[in-house]
Amino acid sequence: MLNVEFTYSAGLSSQLRPDDRPDVVFSGRSNVGKSSLINKLCNRKSLARVSSKPGKTATINFFDAGSFNLVDLPGYGYAKVSKVEKLRWAELVEGYFAAGRRIALVVQIIDMRHKPSADDMNMIRFLYDSGIPFIIVMTKSDKLNKGEYQKQLDFFNELFSEFEGVALYPFSALKGDGAQQIEEAITGSLS
Repeated sequence: MLNVEFTYSAGLSSQLRPDDRPDVVFSGRSNVGKSSLINKLCNRKSLARVSSKPGKTATINFFDAGSFNLVDLPGYGYAKVSKVEKLRWAELVEGYFAAGRRIALVVQIIDMRHKPSADDMNMIRFLYDSGIPFIIVMTKSDKLNKGEYQKQLDFFNELFSEFEGVALYPFSALKGDGAQQIEEAITGSLS
């Protein structure tokens, strides 16, 4: 169980505060279950705000986890956001990755029920090509029956086979399936 406290939010890359500790970053499309995953890993109900409106988290949120920072990136790919807002989001996230921070791990989140979006694939390719360590967490696994679950798992294993050494973790916020393995991956990335 991760023990974390909220520290600050940055809406512009100029608001990022320097920090020597490593970052564990959570990234994913709007409405993919990112907040639910963070809350489950931290055993908190509303540490990361679960929004009814996708695209609502427009800041990078930083949490103090003792020896590292837990970093919650704003969700990407939500269509109903203005062009100006999309540009601000791009500047913020690109600024974060260009800031020379110590990124221990990116937890890249996708919805297990669906084929990854173009934005998901762009993010995964960016992480891989940049040499940033990452894992892929497939949320909402409990919404699939046994047959669908296996079919999707096989599909993702095949789809991501080109990204050598990247681990996939099915996850259910409802049942907690996968939470321990994800926590172990985070701990392993910090050692």
